[in-house]
Amino acid sequence: MPRIPAPAHDLRAAVKLLVMDESPTTTESKLAGERIALAGRLASMSRTEAVKVVAAHGGVLQQKADESTTLVVKGDEVPMAGVTADLPAVVQQALASGLVTLVDETQLWRRVGLVDEEVGVSRLYTPALLGEMVKVDSRTIHRWHRRGYLQPACEVRKLPYFDFAEVRVARRLAELVHAGVSLVSIDRQMAQLTRLAPDVERPLADLSIVVEGGKIFLRRGAELTEPSGQLLIDFDAPAEVVPVPEVANPGMADAPPTADELRDAAMELADSGEPADALEVYRGVLLSGEADAEDQFLVADLLYQLGDLAAARERYFMAIELDDEYDEARVNLGCVLLELGEVKNATAAFRGALAANPQLADAHYHLATTLERLGHTDDAREHWQLFLHLAPESPWAEEAHERLGD
Repeated sequence: MPRIPAPAHDLRAAVKLLVMDESPTTTESKLAGERIALAGRLASMSRTEAVKVVAAHGGVLQQKADESTTLVVKGDEVPMAGVTADLPAVVQQALASGLVTLVDETQLWRRVGLVDEEVGVSRLYTPALLGEMVKVDSRTIHRWHRRGYLQPACEVRKLPYFDFAEVRVARRLAELVHAGVSLVSIDRQMAQLTRLAPDVERPLADLSIVVEGGKIFLRRGAELTEPSGQLLIDFDAPAEVVPVPEVANPGMADAPPTADELRDAAMELADSGEPADALEVYRGVLLSGEADAEDQFLVADLLYQLGDLAAARERYFMAIELDDEYDEARVNLGCVLLELGEVKNATAAFRGALAANPQLADAHYHLATTLERLGHTDDAREHWQLFLHLAPESPWAEEAHERLGD
């Protein structure tokens, strides 16, 4: 990926997967009739995202509180003292008389079922930050996500977020990479492990696993065994050959590969470290007329790896044109523009990402560094502070503290 790996949103609570895509026709109207005003900034998501969630549950999130307000929600990180001071007098009076209810953010999300009572608060990590934590690149994290080895706690605007339980799984997989095991070999051995424990949905997460010397063992008591005896998965064995659909001359084939088959083939080539071949296969997807924003994004990534920054820039632009909610494409575009020396345009790209999603910590990080390059130290300071607020445990937090002179 072209951007410098950067940290995740500091989203709070364990949010159910794909809740942002729920529609009023498929979701209980748990907020029917409610006109909701915010008192302070939400900790869990941006205002734009909250509007969608509230609407999906039958309510209305107001721009400002007024006499029609029925519910006031305090952001979880907003101090209770003086929280109502900025509300209109009519709303303050309604609160005092009990006609309007004041709740905190977590109470609202519990009401609509977004927060698990037992799990409570959880810090979430983007692929970039998770990759930095376990010392692999974010493309590898995306690969493990696609294959189901890592399961996100939620997805916000196409970007998966992983909780700390997934860090443990990622560390085990990363141990194999650090031992010199190829990604293709890891896939092969994960498939073998799944066959050995067919009733276990996620062996790395649910079984007692030991990774040592590039090999996986199942732990049983004091021994490293499998149900039928000792298990030794040899990652040094020759890797299986992954069949790739023939795309050089599709006209000669009985059935030309579909766009999905081409995508799968291109991803296998990219994950195997062959970006040039992957790009050639992906051109078939672009010619099929079925290319979407994600395809444009992945082509841009391949072009970046091949050093064609100008072409990568245009593909990121196309991804955004096809899906203006593709925040990751905006951030990557900004990073490519920086490398091309288009610093002001890069600044605009980062600001565009933040206009859509103010809680995008990595955009604050990149914007802060870019503003410093332009000599706008005061503006940069604001974004360093926001970055630390959103991702205080990030590997880049120390750099931010240094920039702020803390």
